[in-house]
Amino acid sequence: MTGDRYRVQSVGRALDIIDKIASSGKDGARLTDLAVAAGVTKAAAYAILLSLKAAGMVSDTGEGMGKRYRLGLALVRLGDLAVAGTGVAEVAMPVLRQLTQATGITSRVAIWDEDAAVVVGRADAPDAIRFDAALGRRERPHCSAVGKIFLAAMPRQQAIDILERTGYPARTPKTLSTMPALTSSLDLVIARHYAIDDEEDHAGVVCVAAAIFGHDGAAVGAISVTTLKQLLPDHAVPPLTRSIIEHADQISVALGGLPSSAAWPSKA
Repeated sequence: MTGDRYRVQSVGRALDIIDKIASSGKDGARLTDLAVAAGVTKAAAYAILLSLKAAGMVSDTGEGMGKRYRLGLALVRLGDLAVAGTGVAEVAMPVLRQLTQATGITSRVAIWDEDAAVVVGRADAPDAIRFDAALGRRERPHCSAVGKIFLAAMPRQQAIDILERTGYPARTPKTLSTMPALTSSLDLVIARHYAIDDEEDHAGVVCVAAAIFGHDGAAVGAISVTTLKQLLPDHAVPPLTRSIIEHADQISVALGGLPSSAAWPSKA
């Protein structure tokens, strides 16, 4: 029952509106923009918004032409339930907290969803600098450490197809923005058993990630740490990557999967 004839058009339009609001940032979205996103008249968009507001999924501020729509708090509860239902996140969180305690660096766990790595859990280091690491955040595959770890762990042609679909725009001067450079970096990930975003997504920010493997050797998740480049001298990288890999292996084994030493050689 996945064909177009089973899809409810009004539900699809409501989801288009929610997605547009989510991408509009703190300022919220105008009714006109939401109508365009859903492909409906302003009157129809307003009717959908009233239903979403009644369910707590949308809120509004302002009056008249200045009114803006934002996501409602009901979505927070649903998001928490979705994360709780993700087996990887449930198993990973205690280990993630151990990793953060051991390194003093904020750590995250992500899963793969529709051409992007999605953050489903986070352990914040006390007094650490807070980065944009909200749950549900979708990481670009070509310039994030978790994105690259997933790409390296999948069949190469599949990874190339994803990169061609999503593109690989330069986010910073250090972003790898050609296919040869990206595929070479994936080879390095396989050899090292970890991926690094060295100021490739945000200037001055470094992320390091390791894969969580299932019993069949496929990457079912990834964990990463994020810090400022100036706080991670070269001599600190090897012990940090070892710690991340060791903690990722703990999660893999707890899920009945393979450790990195067994899973990565099959990718070479």
